[in-house]
Amino acid sequence: MARPRMGEGVLRRKPIEHIDETEGAPSEQLTRTLGLWQLTAIGVGGIIGAGIFTLAGTVANGIAGPAVLVSFLIAGVASAAAAFSYAEFAGLIPKAGSAYTYGYAVLGELAGWFIGWDLLLEYTAIVAVVAIGISGYFNFLLTDTGAGLPTWMLGAPGTGAGHRVDLIAAVLCLFTAYLLNLGIKNAARFETVVVVLKVLVVLLVIIVGFFHINTGNYTPFFPFGVGGAFTGAATVFFAVFGYDAMSTAAEESKDAQRHMPKAIIYSLAIAMVLYVLACLVLTGMQRYTEIDPESGFSSAFKSVGLGAIADVIAVGAIIGILTVMFTFMLGVTRVWFSMSRDGLLPHWFAKTHPTRHVPTRVTWIVGVASAAIAGFVPIGAAAELTNIGILLAFVVVCTAVIVLRYRRPDLPREFRAPFMPVTPAIGVVASIWLITYLQVQTWIRFVVWFLIGLVIYFGYSYRNSGLAKAARGGSANGPDDTL
Repeated sequence: MARPRMGEGVLRRKPIEHIDETEGAPSEQLTRTLGLWQLTAIGVGGIIGAGIFTLAGTVANGIAGPAVLVSFLIAGVASAAAAFSYAEFAGLIPKAGSAYTYGYAVLGELAGWFIGWDLLLEYTAIVAVVAIGISGYFNFLLTDTGAGLPTWMLGAPGTGAGHRVDLIAAVLCLFTAYLLNLGIKNAARFETVVVVLKVLVVLLVIIVGFFHINTGNYTPFFPFGVGGAFTGAATVFFAVFGYDAMSTAAEESKDAQRHMPKAIIYSLAIAMVLYVLACLVLTGMQRYTEIDPESGFSSAFKSVGLGAIADVIAVGAIIGILTVMFTFMLGVTRVWFSMSRDGLLPHWFAKTHPTRHVPTRVTWIVGVASAAIAGFVPIGAAAELTNIGILLAFVVVCTAVIVLRYRRPDLPREFRAPFMPVTPAIGVVASIWLITYLQVQTWIRFVVWFLIGLVIYFGYSYRNSGLAKAARGGSANGPDDTL
């Protein structure tokens, strides 16, 4: 068979009707064990974390004031537009890979490759950043009890006198990898228990804090103007996604076509209700100018004489943020696994454990990589790696759902994004708008990573993808362990 021309090759798409037939050899299969509420717990675990325990206080203190509530609502609406698009695709293409797989099936191989390639770095960096955040809380609690740790293990080089490595953060990354390697059923059971504990802590904060609200603290509601609320939305937006990483587990859901769309919507809805109520309590208990940007709720409860609750909140923050690590490491490993099974990366990475049926090789590689970033890179530099890829994934998914709705209206859809094409268009516009807020360093990092990906794609992936082999008349899933 003649080799396809370059333009035809990069635009080749995974056939949606036969996508189950191209999912790899038996040793490259995942096990369907997750139910609706386990999926929802994974989604909630990925969304609720730093948003409540850190970002709410940061935005209230110096960006939006009491209007931080409006910031979360704006971010929630923008995120919901993308969530509806993810939900439609999750019901239509219940396979591992999320945005990567959706882009590959609708917009073509090159678009799918770059979304997947960028998410590999974004998700790994998120795991590292979250681990560093937990390490900070953990050290705060130990110091508060008089049990300090050696200086050399308290942070990455350059973050303080005598700092050599953030050992706690690195160990947390390796522990998360170990947890995921136990098998998705056991790992999800642990995640569900921890998420329930986290939600209970948040509810404790809301219920107890409600009785200490001083409505006078809500005035002025827009101390930084309406623009402050919009700027705050750009900041907290990164606290209202997580369902995107959860959707990478579609292939491990018992009934993905019905459960994944519901889990995406449920997880975002639960998170937004808790975010709004928590913001009302935070800015009602303490005047926005006095809120601690780094530990908002702890400072608010101490200000009304509830220091014991403040310690509970600190423990809840550690538990809550740990679930974010789980969700995003799950996401990056499933994206990597899916790309390897499709031949865009060596099939060696797509091999699963013979009894636990999880991509062990990829999981440990991600665990070690995130541990290295968490242990030796300052949190600010690591955080710069976490933004643009997620937003570009949202743009791709929202665009793809519009294209596919008009290209293939006949496909059976378990869930349909409402008000087509307005809803996904809002997701595209909101994501592009938020991209404009990113720093120049973020764009430089993206361009460098993009160029590396370009070299790998045309040097390896273009010739070795399953669709390329099929076009040449070979097996689309033939093994290729070339590294």
